[in-house]
Amino acid sequence: MGLLSKNKETKKVEKKVEPKVLKGTKEVSSLDLTKILKNPRITEKAAHMSEGNVYTFDVAVRSTKTEIKKAIKALYGVNPLKINITSIPKKPVYRKGGAGMKGGGKKAYVFLEKGQTIEFA
Repeated sequence: MGLLSKNKETKKVEKKVEPKVLKGTKEVSSLDLTKILKNPRITEKAAHMSEGNVYTFDVAVRSTKTEIKKAIKALYGVNPLKINITSIPKKPVYRKGGAGMKGGGKKAYVFLEKGQTIEFA
């Protein structure tokens, strides 16, 4: 009976070592960059702000400032000084007796250094 015997066999188990990855670090691929920056926000206010090296972009709702900064560097080749993010609220719409919601999203103000510009084609 092997349960009560004094001779116990020990098995050596080799542990697999996997490289540790920090939780907060994410690699942003080139495919994700186009999903982060939707399009430049071209309005009269944005045109006045671009004279002061501030550019406005519509961005994905779940994007962060660091992701936006990496996307701006990769797509336009400029180094942003700072980025401000504001959320655009949804607005109620009434049409043919039914109610719905319109719009909503997120926009980012990108501040550049004095000599740098972004050209929109």
